[in-house]
Amino acid sequence: MTDTLACYVVLTVKSAADQVGTDMLTKNLLMAASGLVLASPAIARDEIRIVGSSTVFPYTQAVAENFTNVTGSPSPIVESTGTGGGMKIFCGGIGEGFPDVTGASRAMKPSEFELCASNGVDDISEALIGFDGLSIAVSRGSDVEWDLTLQDIYLALAAQVPVDGAWVDNPYQTWADVNPDLPAIDILVYGPPPTSGTRDAFVELAMHVGCEHLSFVQDGGFDTDWIADNCSRMRQDGPFVEAGENDNLIVQRLNADETALGIFGFSFLYENFDVLQGVEIESVAPSIETIADKSYPISRPLYVYFKNAHRGVIPNLEEFVEEYMSDDALEQDGYLAERGLVALSEDARFDLQDTVLDAVSMETP
Repeated sequence: MTDTLACYVVLTVKSAADQVGTDMLTKNLLMAASGLVLASPAIARDEIRIVGSSTVFPYTQAVAENFTNVTGSPSPIVESTGTGGGMKIFCGGIGEGFPDVTGASRAMKPSEFELCASNGVDDISEALIGFDGLSIAVSRGSDVEWDLTLQDIYLALAAQVPVDGAWVDNPYQTWADVNPDLPAIDILVYGPPPTSGTRDAFVELAMHVGCEHLSFVQDGGFDTDWIADNCSRMRQDGPFVEAGENDNLIVQRLNADETALGIFGFSFLYENFDVLQGVEIESVAPSIETIADKSYPISRPLYVYFKNAHRGVIPNLEEFVEEYMSDDALEQDGYLAERGLVALSEDARFDLQDTVLDAVSMETP
C-alpha cells in the first residue's frame, strides 16, 4: 500500500475515534488500520473529487480543465449536486470516500458547520471567489420587454399572498393578474429545487424583499421572523416548476417556450446570450457591471470550501487549490471572469489567496 493511503487510513480512523472519544477504541482501530496498511494492496484514489452548487460548477470545471492541461494530472471529478446536497456529502467525513472540495452559491450555514464538525471535518478553508447575479431570463424570441419588480416576483411565485386583506393561497395565474402593466400570459417560471443554494439565495434576496414591499406586510407591522415563516415557500400549483440541478435544462425549456421565464446564476445567462436575454429587475438588467456595482437587486457571493485534512494526502489537491487561487483564474480579466464570474477587488483577492493558500481554518458561521 502507498504512503498516501496509509496516511488516509489513519486519518479516517482517527476521525472515527475522535467522534467516539474512547481511548481503547482509538488504540484498537489504529492497530487494525496498521494491519490493513501492511496487508492491503489497494491504492488511494488519484482523482480529486468535487461536489456542490450548479452555479459554481462551471467555474470549478474550468479550473479543473486548466489544472489538468497545465499539470497533466488526472482530471478532477466535478459533480453538480446543489449547494445543500454538496454540503451534506462534503461534511460526511474525512477519508477517500468523501469529497475534497465543495462549491456553494451561499455561505455555509451554522447547521452545516456543526454537521462537518460532528463528523471530524473541523479544518476547512472558505474561499469567497467572486460574485454572481441571480438572473431571470427569457428566450430571445420573446416579444415582451420584461421589467419586474421584486413585489411582482413575489406575487407571481409565492405559495401565499394577500388578497382583499387576507393571507391566502396564491390565486394568480397570469402576469396581468399580478400587475396590470404586465402581459396577460400564463405565469410559467422554471427554477431551482430546495437543495440548491440558488433557491436559498433567491428566497432571501427576491422573495423576502418582495414580500417586505407589500403594503399588507408594511401596514401590518410584520417583522423579519414573520416574513421568514410566511414568505419563503414557492407555490406548487403549476406556475413555478422545479427544474432540478441541471441549469442547462432550464435553458433548453426557455428556448422551447418563448413565454416561459427561468431562474439561474448569471454564468448560464452569460454563456447563452445568443439565445437568451436577461429580464430587468427594478429596471436594471443583469450584467457584469451591474452585479459588480450592486445596482442589480439580486446579486450574491459564491464560495468554494476546501477540506484541509485532505491537502497533502489526496494526490495533486494542493496544486489544484493553488490553481483555483491563481491570478490567472481570479483576476478581473482571468479565465473565470471570461465565463461570467464577477471578480473580487484586487485587495480582496490578495487576502483570499493568503488565507486559502496558508490553509487558514474558517471561523464558525
